[in-house]
Amino acid sequence: MEQTPLIETGLPISLFIIMVGMGLTLTTADFVREAKAPRGVILGSLAQLILMPSLGFAVAWGLGLSAAIAVGIVIVAASPGGATSNVITFLARGNVALSITLTAIASLATIVMLPLYVNMALGWQMGTNADVKLPVLETISMLMTIVLIPVGVGMLIRAKAEQLAAKLEKVVNLFGALVLLVLIVLVSYSLRDQILTLIAQSGFACLVLNALGIATGWLAARAANLPLPDAIAISVEIGIKNATIGILVAMTLLQSAEMAMPSVVYGLLMYVFGIGMIYLGRRYIPASPAVAS
Repeated sequence: MEQTPLIETGLPISLFIIMVGMGLTLTTADFVREAKAPRGVILGSLAQLILMPSLGFAVAWGLGLSAAIAVGIVIVAASPGGATSNVITFLARGNVALSITLTAIASLATIVMLPLYVNMALGWQMGTNADVKLPVLETISMLMTIVLIPVGVGMLIRAKAEQLAAKLEKVVNLFGALVLLVLIVLVSYSLRDQILTLIAQSGFACLVLNALGIATGWLAARAANLPLPDAIAISVEIGIKNATIGILVAMTLLQSAEMAMPSVVYGLLMYVFGIGMIYLGRRYIPASPAVAS
């Protein structure tokens, strides 16, 4: 796909701003609180970093997807959560501190894990001699620039000017939603001749992946006897992805709009599951200041 300044330059800058917004929600106290009772953090992190990508490979293999769509499914499965997962967890009366901690851990781990999983998928689908490979060092460098640094900037602003951080957070969250909408339109337009076929190929796979991720996260949390708010946080964190990162990797590093399509479709479908989790959480978890904090 031919790169445009909007994609090549605008997308990384936009994601940088979005990740500053995530940093605005974080404090060191969040990590200290969860470190005192780490079962949820350990289980949630393992589910995000190992279970969900494994489900991505399984779905791609089980449904016999085309090479580009299969790689795209792995990309979105290996992408971290984002601010959206934190908001949905809050609305569903889940453990927000756990959700934020899992988002931060996954976002940092993504710097190394995402290129690893994507190159595994490329080798599996296209062979070891394939022309298309994700440049590992370039990917790590880019993800550090648009994940690690802006999150640190956001946390610094939160620590030094909490009221300003609260105001900026709302603006950045709106900006993030608009960026995702623009990306969906751009990717859809660039694939307008194949759009219906690609949606048909990736839509069911994204549906299955999202459902499996949320269900297995929930079952694992309940099997570990974690409380309902923790189970909500873990299942939402696994199922609600930062689709913008998936689109960025596919379109700027792999230069493939087809590989970006699963992230586009997933980025829409996940809100349906998110609304379902909000409904369940508000039905079965009583409102309390501890849950909403």
